[in-house]
Amino acid sequence: MREFSLALATSVPADANLTDSIWRNACEHPDHVVARIPTADGFGDVTSRGFRDEVTAVARGLIANGIAPGDRVALMSRTRYEWTLLDYAIWAGGAVVVPIYPTSSAQQAEWILHDCGAVACIVETDDDAGHTLARVRTNLPALRHVWCIEIDQANANPETGETAQPAIAVLTAAGVDIDDSEVTARREALHADDVATIIYTSGTTGSPKGCRMLHRNFLFGLGNGMGVLRELFNRSASTMLFLPLAHVLAREIQCGAIVTGTTVGHSPDTSHLLDDLARLRPTTLLAIPRVMERLFNGAHQKAIAAGKGRIFDSATTTAIAYSTALGSGRVGLALRAKHAVFDLLVYRKLRAVLGGRCTKVISGGAPLGARLSHFFRGSGITIYEGYGLTETTAACTVNTPEHNRVGTVGRPLPGVAIRIADDGEVLVRGGLVFDGYWNNAAASSETIDADGWLHTGDLGSLDDDGYLSITGRKKEIIVTSSGKNVAPAPLEDALRAHPLISQCMVVGDNRPFIGCLITIDTDMLATWRQRGGRQPSETLEQLRHDPELRASIAQAIDTVNEAVSRAESIKVFRILAQDFTVETGELTPTLKLKRTLVADRYAEEIAQIYA
Repeated sequence: MREFSLALATSVPADANLTDSIWRNACEHPDHVVARIPTADGFGDVTSRGFRDEVTAVARGLIANGIAPGDRVALMSRTRYEWTLLDYAIWAGGAVVVPIYPTSSAQQAEWILHDCGAVACIVETDDDAGHTLARVRTNLPALRHVWCIEIDQANANPETGETAQPAIAVLTAAGVDIDDSEVTARREALHADDVATIIYTSGTTGSPKGCRMLHRNFLFGLGNGMGVLRELFNRSASTMLFLPLAHVLAREIQCGAIVTGTTVGHSPDTSHLLDDLARLRPTTLLAIPRVMERLFNGAHQKAIAAGKGRIFDSATTTAIAYSTALGSGRVGLALRAKHAVFDLLVYRKLRAVLGGRCTKVISGGAPLGARLSHFFRGSGITIYEGYGLTETTAACTVNTPEHNRVGTVGRPLPGVAIRIADDGEVLVRGGLVFDGYWNNAAASSETIDADGWLHTGDLGSLDDDGYLSITGRKKEIIVTSSGKNVAPAPLEDALRAHPLISQCMVVGDNRPFIGCLITIDTDMLATWRQRGGRQPSETLEQLRHDPELRASIAQAIDTVNEAVSRAESIKVFRILAQDFTVETGELTPTLKLKRTLVADRYAEEIAQIYA
């Protein structure tokens, strides 16, 4: 058993809550730009004072509509400015925010709304209200209000010809007769130990569980986390939020930006993300490993298409060598000169894709891999990997500018203790550990033991300096028929770094050897077809047995197998005719694999591996 902790840097006052920073910023820095809203020709600025006034106006509208302190208000939308505004307005009205992923099905939304007893739900569009909620509202007697952030003016009332109004306008108008003092009273009555939000887990192994998060949990993480990330979040910095704000990590970054005065932009449509990055030009970005993998693969394929593949490969090797040398503190003159040349030829163009000013990226959700981490750091974009769960209010460990060890997920935040149990499970204790599951005391007691340690279910190790490495999930360990224990996550993470591979699932429980299901990245497949002179009309169903495509995947698997023992290596693989997606149900909204569902759905393919 090993344990590591750092001294607490900031404690949370008993009377503090998440809205305090809004009023403090408006008082101390009223004209500072806290948010930039996309417009037809750029971005419009929102100041600290303006944001406070908008939050107040919407909170008055919620109060006028009967939203009481402690009521649950669901928020189901893509990432956009209104999400942040509504988040804080619900808090200012004394209520509890319940995020729902915009990709959730009607059944998933119904489960969450029923379980938390939501009295209101704010959705993004009237299509969401009609297609998703209309089918389930009869089963939700507590749900009194549904408001839409965005209204399609074509959907007019056939009898009156009138259209509904957007949620912000409706709530602002409804609250005109509510005095600001009512909002002040509600806000000041909130304390650190009041519930701020109920965030539902992904439900990879059953119905989602609602994590009860206190204002204290967020404030503890922000107070102790933003201090070690002050180079990334400050009044001179800016960030673009594009990951779902229903996810706890994006939510923590949103709140961290508000606390530190970092200017925030929102990009609701990832197909326009590069355009939004070019316009906002953020200095810091929150991303998941898949985004960074696609950025690298896209740049690589673009270089190959332009006949500059060898230059890019040399630039990659140089960037990795440069980053590795930085880690050791010794960068030779020859390497510096070579790096400077490739900075002009390659790295500068890569940074331009992120807007030209972004030099720091926070990555979480899954391991990125040391090779890509070194590549990006050598290219001038340092990636700070961290680790956490919904139950730990996002990051409980993180790499920082002062303490960054590539290949790990960093050291604990100040005031957080990390312990490795005798069976290798990662345990966490500290003020950011959640308050338990909503209406599920049994699950809460199974997760948090009598000494306050949260049992994460993840396997990991701590080095002598306190850096944590995650090696797999306890419940995902595969035991072959010969008794060999195999963690699938490292194999899968390494395979997904290959340009042609979109998703994969390692199999082999109670089987004689390890196999793997592979799905193909259709964007990269188009490039592969073009380079090979293949017909664009060939479908993936036709190509998945193609010898050349299989040879490319086999080469990737051989490379991954070099890092593991023979008993852990992948012996046979099957390429599937379709990808794993959130829409088709194989992935959760946070892109976690639903292994049981995939195993059931592709039972025949798995059987053929062992035929």
